[in-house]
Amino acid sequence: MSYEIKQDGKFRYIEEGQGEPLLLLHGLFGALSNFSDLIEYFRNHNKVVVPMLPLLELDLLHTSVGGLEKFVFKFIEQRNLNNINLLGNSLGGHVAILHVLKHPERIKSLILTGSSGLFENGMGDTYPKRGDYDYIKKKTELTFYDPQIANKELVDEVYEIVNNRLKAVKIIALAKSAIRNNLGEELNEIKQPTLLIWGNNDAITPPFVGREFHRLIPNSELHFIDKCGHAPMMEVPGEFNKILHQFLTKLNEPAAVVR
Repeated sequence: MSYEIKQDGKFRYIEEGQGEPLLLLHGLFGALSNFSDLIEYFRNHNKVVVPMLPLLELDLLHTSVGGLEKFVFKFIEQRNLNNINLLGNSLGGHVAILHVLKHPERIKSLILTGSSGLFENGMGDTYPKRGDYDYIKKKTELTFYDPQIANKELVDEVYEIVNNRLKAVKIIALAKSAIRNNLGEELNEIKQPTLLIWGNNDAITPPFVGREFHRLIPNSELHFIDKCGHAPMMEVPGEFNKILHQFLTKLNEPAAVVR
């Protein structure tokens, strides 16, 4: 499914549907295809907004989790979004957490799936092995429980990025920034209802990371999905959307009156 990419000043984004905003932040090698099933489903219930994060466009000084959070803050201000359900996968989750900690006022709920911010296995010490297509293919396949999801188009995309020297330097800068920017001591400050959806077979942010987020974020609930890796919204979209829909529905139910 292709969507119109809109422009507002320097911001490029997708906006589909009407209602309460569901804002999606993709990960380090993220693309719109990561969210296609989610957009298709929730455009019938929410205003689904996906900003194009400038992962490889920021100057090197601001190529960091903090630099991306500032971009998201400015985007939200520019679009004047309120009561946002903020969802992030992998590095996008990390940026979402940082944003909620710095600017909680417009955020209604937080949804994290395979988020960094506590611990993650990166591409490894030898990453990126430029020019080694098979190596990049295997590393891309590690994202998923089912390696077939890492199709040629996806692998080619990652391969192109790591074979461009400047892009590779920026990817490394972002990955190092994510490792340095550990948020463990601040997570108890999050007041928003938080949904954690984790793949039971996530090799990058393993299940114990989901459990630790659950322990540290006060008002959180944790769901594991079997036979699923680091990107549940791609690998098991039906189950992911069901869990998310139930969470958002519950948030909008009127509170029970105690008599």
